[in-house]
Amino acid sequence: MKNYILVLIGGGIGATTRYWASNVVYRWLPADFPYGNLFVNISACFLIGFLMTGLNERFLLNPSLRVFLTIGLLGGYSTFSSFSYETIALIRDGEFLRAVVNVSASVGVGLLSTSAGAFVGELI
Repeated sequence: MKNYILVLIGGGIGATTRYWASNVVYRWLPADFPYGNLFVNISACFLIGFLMTGLNERFLLNPSLRVFLTIGLLGGYSTFSSFSYETIALIRDGEFLRAVVNVSASVGVGLLSTSAGAFVGELI
């Protein structure tokens, strides 16, 4: 139960941080391209790489702190970081085909699912 509470709190902080960071980006850049979301996704990828490698593998983070930071905070901030880290892990493990399938399915099927959801939403 403790991990669920940590994910809940971290997710709330992460989502709030995503909203704030995206708005800060749009103070400096035009809204004609999703720069805010791009910044959030790229910064989340850097942070999960740092946390999982720099801190977790080198200093063995407390499992509860790892859950709070990665699943909670970064999960609320951007799930793109989890997708990126898991793809890199597949590549590191020599699972190149699975990495390609993960990227293709996540992006391709994700776009199709969004389109399908938008289509269904227009029917309502």
